[in-house]
Amino acid sequence: MCGIVGLYNRQAPVDRRALEAGVARLAHRGPDDRGTFIDGSFGMGHTRLSIIDLAGGHQPLRTADGQLTLIANGEIYNFIELRADLEARGHRFLTHSDSEVILHAYREYGEGFLTQIQGMFAFALYDAVQKRLILARDRLGIKPLFFAPQASGIAFASEIKGLLQLLNEQPPIDPLGLAAYLQNQFATGSRTLLQGVERVLPGEALWIERGQVVRRQRYWSPQQVQPLDLGYAEAAARFDELMDQVIVQHMRADVPFGLFLSGGVDSAVLLAALSRRTDEPIRTFSVGFPGTSVKDELPLAQQMARRFGSRHREIQPQARDILHSLPLTIWAADELMRDNANLPTALLAQAASQELKVVFSGEGGDEVFAGYGRYHSSPWERWFKGLLAPGSKGFRTRGTFRGPWPGKLFTPTLLAQLPAVRQPVVDAWRQAPTAWSDLQRMQYIDLTQALPDNLLVKADRMLMAWALEGRVPFLDHRLVEFGLGLPDRLKVAGGVGKLFLKRWAARDIPEDYLFTRKRGFHVPMGDWQDADLLSRLSRVLPEHPVLRPWFRPEGVRELIARCREVPKGSAMLWAIVQFALWNRFLRQGFSERPPALADPLALLEDWGGAHRR
Repeated sequence: MCGIVGLYNRQAPVDRRALEAGVARLAHRGPDDRGTFIDGSFGMGHTRLSIIDLAGGHQPLRTADGQLTLIANGEIYNFIELRADLEARGHRFLTHSDSEVILHAYREYGEGFLTQIQGMFAFALYDAVQKRLILARDRLGIKPLFFAPQASGIAFASEIKGLLQLLNEQPPIDPLGLAAYLQNQFATGSRTLLQGVERVLPGEALWIERGQVVRRQRYWSPQQVQPLDLGYAEAAARFDELMDQVIVQHMRADVPFGLFLSGGVDSAVLLAALSRRTDEPIRTFSVGFPGTSVKDELPLAQQMARRFGSRHREIQPQARDILHSLPLTIWAADELMRDNANLPTALLAQAASQELKVVFSGEGGDEVFAGYGRYHSSPWERWFKGLLAPGSKGFRTRGTFRGPWPGKLFTPTLLAQLPAVRQPVVDAWRQAPTAWSDLQRMQYIDLTQALPDNLLVKADRMLMAWALEGRVPFLDHRLVEFGLGLPDRLKVAGGVGKLFLKRWAARDIPEDYLFTRKRGFHVPMGDWQDADLLSRLSRVLPEHPVLRPWFRPEGVRELIARCREVPKGSAMLWAIVQFALWNRFLRQGFSERPPALADPLALLEDWGGAHRR
């Protein structure tokens, strides 16, 4: 796991100091090594977290003739098989790095080389002969990659904080991106919260020549998945073979690994699969909140840890510690998104990084095998929601800010964006293949929007802030194709979601554990909102300078006063607080990494006070 950054100018030589500043901003992603490469108007830089070929995997990687140069972030899980094939075709490798297969696959297979690569990755490959740069991202968007076209050329980086060092000026906030964040928790697709800063999409490659994008290629999409007409027995036999192949490949590493163990099905399935294939106890990590208003899942995690003999560690933060984790999680995410699970995930990552460099987690299980309650809501409920917000048959219809609150809180600039916020959901529903069921359409929307632009931001950035690599086997594209293609009757029945995976896992895990009501991952947000905190918020937030273009002070003041009694009041309030903190970090170029625990209101008070003086 690493950080990548680069610049391809149309004419001017690359400024080495700017490139090295971008590399420095990504030091947390790769504390083990750094490297740069400059060829006139093109330059790239890399920070390395050493996982495979610890001694010889320095990047940038180059072919022996010097014609191809690569920087990569992630893991190529089929590198052993692919390397053997390429060596049989006459390719000579210079390292044992998994990433080197990308260079030789490009030379061997040409434009179709990405279909040969299986893994989680974001990379930049420079062809000095063709003066061509290829930016590519893995099929599900597990690894991040941003780019920014400018008049002078194009810049790219794993994180926005690295990208900002290469831009001629700070990009302004995108009103539609901000509106999407407020209503949906994240901006989606290529759009971000910054004008002119885009994401490379999951399963996409950008072909760039002389500082300009000449082609955007989608080499994979869930739309390629064909429905499978299978009974349970045949599906289970096929899944046995597939899961075994995926787990074996994901376990490849030259360093020890562990597992984030919740009280849910997905991490328990992974613990069973990993334990079956190793003689050593798996190191597991869980988080809970004793003494708060939230019922935690520590007893359930303990049950699985005992069952499989893992070496288990529990993290039990106080409610105030979770609140004080907020600044670091916002700095780490750097593309603003709003998931309360960022907070305990960052604390888990900090603890696990003291022992390990690699940790598995269960992200994707609910999207791939239809585990969420929203996938089996009643037809009447969806019919009614569809009347209020047409276009997706009642799926993903309601934003966080409801009723009179958008009018009270948002300035006209922000209000004008609200009608467009749901459009990505509507577009995705309509773009899905006609042979798909409504359930598959719902899975597709989540797999292409909420997953890469929200949950996987958490899974990558909260871990990489502590130089910890996260592996998510359920998001291997082969499992995604299998789960999305399964018949509805195998996934959801009788109000039970994720039915196939639960039946399949019953060979290792008790049924009363698998079929208990889905609990979710809840964080005691409300425990913070005592009178003292709300009083401090009322002093610093309504007139805060970073909010003035977007929020009405009188509306913010009313929300603070009434947040406990208003539906979604807490969610609305903390959405605004997080935007204010993110804006602070943005204006400083994310140069100041906050400590692991820091009072978020003190940061806002200092910033606001400095601007008033």
